[in-house]
Parts: sequence; structure tokens; C-alpha cells
Amino acid sequence: MTEALHIVCPHCHTTNRVQQAQLGSAPDCGSCHKPLFVGAPLALDAASFQRHIGRSHIPVLVDFWAPWCGPCRQMAPAFAQAARELEPAVRLAKLDTEAYPQVAAPYNIRSIPTMVLFKGGREVARISGALGAADIVRWVRAAV
Repeated sequence: MTEALHIVCPHCHTTNRVQQAQLGSAPDCGSCHKPLFVGAPLALDAASFQRHIGRSHIPVLVDFWAPWCGPCRQMAPAFAQAARELEPAVRLAKLDTEAYPQVAAPYNIRSIPTMVLFKGGREVARISGALGAADIVRWVRAAV
């Protein structure tokens, strides 16, 4: 018997039940019928951050960044490439700390970019500084 996982839709943010064995076969959202995995980082706001971190059964890697941050912009293509490699095992998301400082504040983000890996709603690992795609993938796989 396979385990049913909760996967939050990157489009409508509805929580879906997906059998673990079905993750690799491009499951769709039961509500909006769009793909649950798009192979790209998801831009989060205050409400969607809480849903994805708190309800998703797969780990969520959040890049805390800001538009004015050069290293953040430099790392963005590598983060997108890592999303293509890590999904559907890990959801990659971005939170703009300039637009949503109240969301980032409880996590004491001191420098950006900072990536925080959440599992089961809790922080399990964190790393600061811009990394290449291979380093992001290696770090996440070691932490999960």
C-alpha cells in the first residue's frame, strides 16, 4: 500500500492527496486541474507561505531573497535549475523579504540569499550565500 501525501498546488494553493507512487507521473490539482509540479520555483506570499510550509508532506526549500540583492539575482537561474532536478521530491519556492518582511522575521534571516529547508512545517536546515545549481541539489539531498 502506498502512502498518500498532501501536496499543495502551486497555482491555487489547494491541498491535494497524492499517492507517493504517483508523484513521478505528473499529477494534477483536483481543484484547478493544473500540474502540481511545474519544475520551477514558486513565488510565495504571506498566505501561500503558511500553506506550503505547514501542509505539504514533501520538503519545501525556500529562498529568502530581495530584488535589490545582486547575489540573489545571480543565484536565481541556479535555483530554477535545482527546482527542475529536485521536483517532485522537494518543492522549491522563493519569498521576497522586501515585500513580506513579516513572514521572514520569525526565521531571523540575517543575510540574503538564505535558503531554509522545511519538512513537516519545521526548519530542518539552512544555508546562506549564493550557490550554484549542483551545490543546491547536493546540499538539499544531504539535508533531506
